Amino acid sequence: MRQECKVGMLVRSLAGHDKTNIYVIMKADDAYVYLADGKIRKMNRLKKKKRKHIEILDKMCDVTELMNDTQIRKIIKELKKEEV
Repeated sequence: MRQECKVGMLVRSLAGHDKTNIYVIMKADDAYVYLADGKIRKMNRLKKKKRKHIEILDKMCDVTELMNDTQIRKIIKELKKEEV
């Protein structure tokens, strides 16, 4: 059973060279999600990843037209602090 991926969800990469990195879902379609982390994968160059290669975290953020890379980095940094 595949969990629903929604824009604004925070996810962790499970496979690839970016394994364990945390991203925010910016777009989603049937097979792929498009992710941003605000550092390497900025909003103008999203990471395309298959849904089966991500783990959905129990956190959402409000992704609006006003969201920028700095805000994404801040959200991810706060999540990492909570995990420690």
